[in-house]
Amino acid sequence: MEPAIRVRAGCSKWDIRQKVWDYMEHNDLADFPRPVHHRIPNFKGAPQACERLTTLQDFQLAKTVKINPDAPQKNARFLTLQAGKTLLVPTPRLRTGLFNRITPPRGASKEVLRICSTSQGVKDFSVPLGLDSALQVDLVVVGSVAVSEKGWRIGKGEGFADMEYAMMVAMGAVTERTVVVTVVHDCQVLDIPEDLLDDHDLTVDYILTPTRVIRTDCSRPKPQGIIWCKISREMMSKIPILRRLQDLERRAGKDVTLKSGAMGPDPTNRAPVTEDNPADQKEVTTIYIGNIPPTTRVSELKSLLRERGASPVHLTWQGAQHRAFLDYADPCQAQLVLSSLEGLSIGGQAMQVELARTQRNQVNRHQVYGHKRSQYFKHGGDTPRK
Repeated sequence: MEPAIRVRAGCSKWDIRQKVWDYMEHNDLADFPRPVHHRIPNFKGAPQACERLTTLQDFQLAKTVKINPDAPQKNARFLTLQAGKTLLVPTPRLRTGLFNRITPPRGASKEVLRICSTSQGVKDFSVPLGLDSALQVDLVVVGSVAVSEKGWRIGKGEGFADMEYAMMVAMGAVTERTVVVTVVHDCQVLDIPEDLLDDHDLTVDYILTPTRVIRTDCSRPKPQGIIWCKISREMMSKIPILRRLQDLERRAGKDVTLKSGAMGPDPTNRAPVTEDNPADQKEVTTIYIGNIPPTTRVSELKSLLRERGASPVHLTWQGAQHRAFLDYADPCQAQLVLSSLEGLSIGGQAMQVELARTQRNQVNRHQVYGHKRSQYFKHGGDTPRK
């Protein structure tokens, strides 16, 4: 079957996501919530695609199934409960733990099971499970934005499905025999360049669509655990359970060193640099990114930077002005970043990437972040004066 969406050579994961989201919106292929951008799309035909789960022998034999909480997998959660299996659902954004076990009332009717399968039902009929829970997950169902018939998957860009699987490996809850399934619209099945994949990316064994079941026979290994050198301090602060896992693995003698130059706190909450705030006035090299598409979120830019190995020490986001500033402690690193960000684009829109005016003119950095910043830009626009 020929892919409905074709990707060009040299594209990024964000280019692919944008193509899929745009295509589904343009062709009205999704139900609520809309628009589908920055989401796992709730595609039309999702219940029918989920029905195909029951035809898999791996599902029939499974005792414990973990399914993501997104809308298009709601019927998969219902079918799992209806089959009398243990259903695990990740806690939202992993803020309060890893899993909740859904526990319907004794003798629950089909209608009650459907309620338990909804996002509200997951909140009302669940029991949190700790890291010390003796779990053995037989089958995992994840959402995707795009997936290839080879089993290569792209999520919405926040990395939670990859992280959840890596955490389950660390807990001993999954093995090489654990089967991973994704449920998508036919248009979301496309050719994904292998060079976009990283060691932490989760691959899938089956793809279920409204019209077919695809067995991928994927030979690429799944994540073998948490890759601590790719975990930022920002992620550690957002996902508290990571700290406990890090401590457990440290005690087991594993290297749990975090990513060097990890992205710091959200720059949108960053205090301005002033004479009263000298701690931020240390020497840095700043890169300017302009012509950022107006629909872009700061999380999207952060993910794109991580994909290219260009995470800064600090990121100052000015979305309303379609620009951002990236701070690097090492000038050599900044030069490498300039090379890695060459040709940077989102949704086909090329962005301007260059050293900030401060570096080009050897101006003290606090002048840029303070009251004199406006003199370096015309009319509040994107493009620095040449």
